[in-house]
Amino acid sequence: MAVESMTYPQRAAVAGRLSLLDRFLAFWIILTMAFGVGLGKLFPDVADAIDSARIGTVSFPIAAGLLWMMYPVLAKVRYEELGKVTRAWKIFSVSLVQNWLVGPVIMFALAWLLLPDQPEYRIGLIMVGLARCIAMVLIWNMLAEGDNEYAAVLVALNSVFQVLFYSLYAYFFVSVASSWFGGGEEVHISFWEVAKSVLIFLGIPLVAGMITRYVGIRRKGREWYEGVLMPRLGPTAIVGLLFTIVVMFALKGEYILDVPVDVLRIAAPLLLYFLIMFAVSFFMSWRLRFRYPETATLSFTAASNNFELAIAVTIGVFGIESGQALAAVVGALIEVPVLIALVYVALWARGFFFAPDGTAKTRIGARLATAEAVPATPARDSQPFKR
Repeated sequence: MAVESMTYPQRAAVAGRLSLLDRFLAFWIILTMAFGVGLGKLFPDVADAIDSARIGTVSFPIAAGLLWMMYPVLAKVRYEELGKVTRAWKIFSVSLVQNWLVGPVIMFALAWLLLPDQPEYRIGLIMVGLARCIAMVLIWNMLAEGDNEYAAVLVALNSVFQVLFYSLYAYFFVSVASSWFGGGEEVHISFWEVAKSVLIFLGIPLVAGMITRYVGIRRKGREWYEGVLMPRLGPTAIVGLLFTIVVMFALKGEYILDVPVDVLRIAAPLLLYFLIMFAVSFFMSWRLRFRYPETATLSFTAASNNFELAIAVTIGVFGIESGQALAAVVGALIEVPVLIALVYVALWARGFFFAPDGTAKTRIGARLATAEAVPATPARDSQPFKR
C-alpha cells in the first residue's frame, strides 16, 4: 500500500481510557485539599495529634503516606529491562540529555524568572523539575500511542538515576547555581539532608518494589504479576498521595487559604514548564529522525515529573508547613490535566510531523517528503527489543 494512502490509527477518547482515579486525579486532589483544610479547621486537636508523632521533620502519618505512594509505583518498574539500554543507545542517550540537562535547566530558569521574590516556592519548583517521572508517564505514553517497551526502560533508567544523582542535582541547583543570582543564602539546603530523604522515601520503596517484582514474577509468573497484582496494587499509590495531602492540608490548610494568589503564581511556571519541555523534546526527537512512537515516548518522559518524590523530599527536608512542600503539591495538581491535554496535542501533531507509517517527515505538514527521502533510523534498529 502506498504511504500516502494509509490512514492514521483510530483515536479513542483519551480521558475515557483512563481509570476513574487517574481521570479525575486533579479533582480528587482539590477535594482532599478542601477536606484536609476543613478537618484542621473544625478539629484542631486532630491536627495536633497528627503532628505530635514525628520522625525528624516529618510526622509519622505523613511518612507512612509518602512511603506508600512511592511503593506501588516502583513495584511497576521493569528493572529487568535495564540491560537493553546498550542495544538502543541513541534513544536512551537523548532521553538522558532531555531529562537530566534540558529539564532541570528549564525549570530553574522559569522558577527564577517568575518567582524571584519567593525563594521557598522557587526552590520547591526546582525540586519538582529535578524529579524525573517514573509513574504516570507510562499512562501518558500508552494514551499517546508511544513505544511501551522504550517507556518501561526509560522509567527504570530514571529510577536508578534519581537514587544516584537527585541529591547532587538538588544541592547544585539550589545552593550553588542559585548563588550566581544572589539567592544561594536565602534558603540553605544540605546535600546530606536531601540524600537522607531520597534514601528513605525513594530508597526504601525502591528496594521493596524490586523485591516484590522479583518474588511475584518468580513465584506467580509475569502474566499474573502484570495482569492481576499490578492493577490492584497500582491504584493504591494515588490513595497514598491523597492521604498525604489530607494530612498535609489539615496541618497547614489555614495558611494556604491566606495565599490563593501564591498558588496561582506557583502554577504559572509549572504550566509553562510542561508545555515548553514537551515542545522542545518533541521537536528535538523529530529532528533526530526518530519515529512517532519513540518521539512520543521521549517527549512524555521528559515533560512528566515524579511529583511523589518532590513532595516527599520537600517535606522531609523543609517540613510540611514549608512553601517548598506547597509548591510540590501544586505541581501534582497542575501536571495531570496538562499532560492529558498534551496527549491530544501529540496525536494531533503526528499528522504534521510524521507519515502514517510513523517515519519522520522532512518538512512539517509535507505529504510525501517522508523519511523515505532522507533516511531515518530504521524501524528494525529503532525498536530492537519488540516482542
